[in-house]
Amino acid sequence: MNNEIQQFDFKGSSLRTLADEVGEPRFVAKDVCDILELGNTTNALRALDEDEKTNFTNCNIAQNGGRAPLIISEPGLYKLIMRSRKPEAKEFQRWVTHEVLPQIRRTGGYIPATDADDDMTILAKAVMIGQCTMEAQKRKIAEQRTHIVELEPKARFADAVAASDCTCLIGELAKILRQNGLKVGQNRLFQILRDDGYLGKSNSNRNVPTQRAMELGLFRIKETTVAHADGHTTVSRTPKVTGKGQTYFIRRHCLQQSLEAGA
Repeated sequence: MNNEIQQFDFKGSSLRTLADEVGEPRFVAKDVCDILELGNTTNALRALDEDEKTNFTNCNIAQNGGRAPLIISEPGLYKLIMRSRKPEAKEFQRWVTHEVLPQIRRTGGYIPATDADDDMTILAKAVMIGQCTMEAQKRKIAEQRTHIVELEPKARFADAVAASDCTCLIGELAKILRQNGLKVGQNRLFQILRDDGYLGKSNSNRNVPTQRAMELGLFRIKETTVAHADGHTTVSRTPKVTGKGQTYFIRRHCLQQSLEAGA
């Protein structure tokens, strides 16, 4: 939780806010209740879910050296606004959503300039906010780099498979995908490949690689002649995933999933 307290003024009433560890705004519950004329703060907060309110001990926000008041999340703020009968509640919501929140998310903080602030004061506030924003960006970049390092072994494995001549059955591919984080079995994988247009869906073409999949080099077809008891023979076609196909599906289903999870 960021210790920097931003104090705004709404028609002469104070509204204090701070940002959490990911930069999302939090509001001092008492300030919100006073502006909305909701009376008893404790009673008003009973309507909120537990994840919409919390205590935060901060000497800068504590009142008269006492215990720090409750703070609420953005969804919690909207719930309290809806409970207010004050005519200005709608105007307050518009002010928060159109002025305060956009500037907090754009610059890392709100710069409430007053008539008493000179240019140097405003500049100092802007520099402080800029420093907080840069620190948050540095943390995000460091986390992304760590995640990339974690993904490198999977990428190297995929490249090695792509360069090989080994083929595998769909069931074996399902095991490889499970080892790389995708929870899927053979039957489910067949369904995914059919839905995505890599395998045929009906009649004699069911589970046979499509022309598109063959042109991409993702499959080979193993043909087996089957002799039947009445003397006639048929040809069974079994799809086998090439090395290129294995790395293609690992990247499509596993590496992308890991990247999205770390985003």
